[in-house]
Amino acid sequence: MKLVELASTIRSKNAGVDHITFDIICRERHNFERVRDSGVLNRASVARLFGIEEARVTDFVVFEPAQAIKFTIRRLRPSGCKGETDMFGSQQYAPLFDVEIP
Repeated sequence: MKLVELASTIRSKNAGVDHITFDIICRERHNFERVRDSGVLNRASVARLFGIEEARVTDFVVFEPAQAIKFTIRRLRPSGCKGETDMFGSQQYAPLFDVEIP
């Protein structure tokens, strides 16, 4: 199945001027466990998915109480500066939709 079919929320947003944070939240516990236990999402896979160096993935957390996986990437340019294409960081999550979860 694709991640978009298992998660109830997939989003991105600013995490300060220099970072974008991503949330993958599952409403149903069994969906969360499937995503978590698959091992498909980790620092390295996120970096590959977004075409960035792994060092730019500053945080990667599996947050059990919220049935969520959260990660943060460092922006190349500060939010709102010349050349930045997504000031609010809210349009970066789409590549996550098609991630295959076995």
